[in-house]
Amino acid sequence: MQLHVSPSMRSLTISSNNGFIDLMKIKVAARHISYRTLFHTILILAFLLPFVFILTAIVTLEGVNKCSSFDCLGRRLGPRLLGRVDDSGQRLVKDFYKILNQVNAEEIPDGIKLPDSFNQLVSKMKNNQYDAKTFALMLRAMMEKLEREIRESKFSELMNKHFAASSIPKGLYCLSLRLTDEYSSNAHARRQLPSPELLPVLSNNSYHHFVLSTDNILAASVVVNSAVQSSLRPEKIVFHIITDKKTYAGMHAWFALNPVSPAIVEVKGVHQFDWLTRENVPVLEAVENHHGIRNYYHGNHLAGANLSNTTPRTFASKLQARSPKYISLLNHLRIYLPELFPNLDKVVFLDDDIVIQRDLSPLWEIDLWGKVNGAVETCKGEDEWVMSKHFRNYFNFSHPLIAKHLDPDECAWAYGMNIFDLRTWRKTNIRETYHYWLKENLKSNLTMWKLGTLPPALIAFKGHIHPIDPSWHMLGLGYQSKTNIEKAKRAAVIHYNGQSKPWLQIGFEHLRPFWTKYVNYSNDFVRNCHILEL
Repeated sequence: MQLHVSPSMRSLTISSNNGFIDLMKIKVAARHISYRTLFHTILILAFLLPFVFILTAIVTLEGVNKCSSFDCLGRRLGPRLLGRVDDSGQRLVKDFYKILNQVNAEEIPDGIKLPDSFNQLVSKMKNNQYDAKTFALMLRAMMEKLEREIRESKFSELMNKHFAASSIPKGLYCLSLRLTDEYSSNAHARRQLPSPELLPVLSNNSYHHFVLSTDNILAASVVVNSAVQSSLRPEKIVFHIITDKKTYAGMHAWFALNPVSPAIVEVKGVHQFDWLTRENVPVLEAVENHHGIRNYYHGNHLAGANLSNTTPRTFASKLQARSPKYISLLNHLRIYLPELFPNLDKVVFLDDDIVIQRDLSPLWEIDLWGKVNGAVETCKGEDEWVMSKHFRNYFNFSHPLIAKHLDPDECAWAYGMNIFDLRTWRKTNIRETYHYWLKENLKSNLTMWKLGTLPPALIAFKGHIHPIDPSWHMLGLGYQSKTNIEKAKRAAVIHYNGQSKPWLQIGFEHLRPFWTKYVNYSNDFVRNCHILEL
């Protein structure tokens, strides 16, 4: 940059050093300008020139030095002098969004060959000179493919978990076989339970009677052991264990060889109840023998399933509802308690996947106020997944019979630990109502509900429920991995309802110790069957 003043002081010229034409030329008339004015002009220009130089340097560094006119330079420098910024970046973002919207609205071509990784995509883009739209289309196709693979993997995982939950672990199968063999060869394993002098206690209502229906010997031992060890008055406990014919010998042998004195244990098989005949239980025979029902519970669970419109959580619930245990007579026995125990007034019915951690004697002191079933409601609680169950979670309200008779917002309650007033129950038609709705669901090809024995019980016990404090019965340990450990420690009964039973490999490791603490791993049968602490 050069400043040139003519010898006559009549002209002032500003020019560049690199071949630019004159940037500014001022001619001064001698008669119209004083030296004072000229001096001030030079001072002003001396002050402005450094700024002009800096802006010119910036423009040059940005690659605009090809400008060969003052007009061009002005267009470049003008916005900067006025404080404006270049919006090319914003335009680029807007163009990119426009391309994404176009790609999102278009169909992905059939047979498109997708790269296996992002690196391959970038390499392919460079080699083939893809434009932005083609790149976005390829990226969308890759992401959708990945989403499909993740969903398929999740559904496969759920199927495998379902099969694992429905199967019998090798150790438990071994335990049943060995105990059955012991029953046939060891007279002590066949001894009467309870001993003859204690038989009157089985119908004595001053004792606390528990009923447990199961074919799992190890699980039954945990329920009984935990109840006795947690009780303040174990001598008042009477357990009535009901099992099927194939498990009876092994179950009897276990409790004959491993007494839980001072508590009393009775073991009976369903074949030993005179009342359980085909005439009295016609629906259950139909459930077990109906081809469509057996195919539903034992058939291909993926056949006819529209997985594209199903979430993994919904699919998991449907799989749980198709557990074969739901067509087992043992699972329906609780609806016949008044007939199976005609001399008892009140019992506590327990599932085999629970652990008792507190003395349950106060349950017999709870006034049910004329109701039949004392149960924990499952529609309110801090755990929104476990304690958010209403009738709409169990029933198909698009079915006219369901919509007519039930309220979708009615609160559900839980099986697993229930106080039953058998005297009041015998005055109701609960069993007949249960049978009626089971028949209707069979007629509708299981379109009213899918989930086992609880839905018909929700209908049959409608108006007969007395809510009890939730601290008596904590649910969800078989499917809620985020169970609050401190609350589980304080609960009277914890329930591993769900697929992740504590005796299975798929059980939650951090929740299993609540259960394993009541397993006698030093027992010879347990050790010989390699039932090791998981």
